[in-house]
Amino acid sequence: MLLKIYPENPSPRHIKTVIECINDGGLVIFPTDTVYGLGGSIHRSKALDKIAQLKGIKKEKANFSFIFHNLSMLSEFTKPIETEIYKLMRRNLPGPFTFILNANNNVPKIFQNKKKTIGIRIPDENIVSTIVEELGYPIATTSILDDDKILEYTTDPEIIYEKYKDRVDIVIDGGFGGNRPSTIVDCTGNEIVILREGKGLLE
Repeated sequence: MLLKIYPENPSPRHIKTVIECINDGGLVIFPTDTVYGLGGSIHRSKALDKIAQLKGIKKEKANFSFIFHNLSMLSEFTKPIETEIYKLMRRNLPGPFTFILNANNNVPKIFQNKKKTIGIRIPDENIVSTIVEELGYPIATTSILDDDKILEYTTDPEIIYEKYKDRVDIVIDGGFGGNRPSTIVDCTGNEIVILREGKGLLE
């Protein structure tokens, strides 16, 4: 399904359709403040399996990020965050960043592995923010553009839909997307390290 949703005023009916799909274990492609992303429920193992299969990787080795609505949702999945790191995140989120944090014991249970870190995304994009807020829990996500050099700069959701319509349940048309990924910031060590320079510039 190709579902047109307007970022300025997302239709409650369409948001409900997306939420029902995610809760049922379906896969959704959605806009963010960077590139389009692919996501599903963290509470549905089959959704995580399907994302990994679509990406051509094993779930145990997948580097999924979680999309949150706000920072208050983090404590269920992360170890206590140092004050300076929390302040850094508050200055830069919502925004085009993935912050790598130390995970608590809930994350390995979700991914059925020994994962000790978690990638945090709080995009400055109203559609996905509304979806996560209404869901009440984060969604697991990965970029659909990482491994496909042809699609790396594809910003048109209709082209994305043509490629993925038989492999995902919903592609959200939220307008043309960006073509630069998020900046990845590793906050798990003694020093903060930028692992990938993307769209975001740290303040």
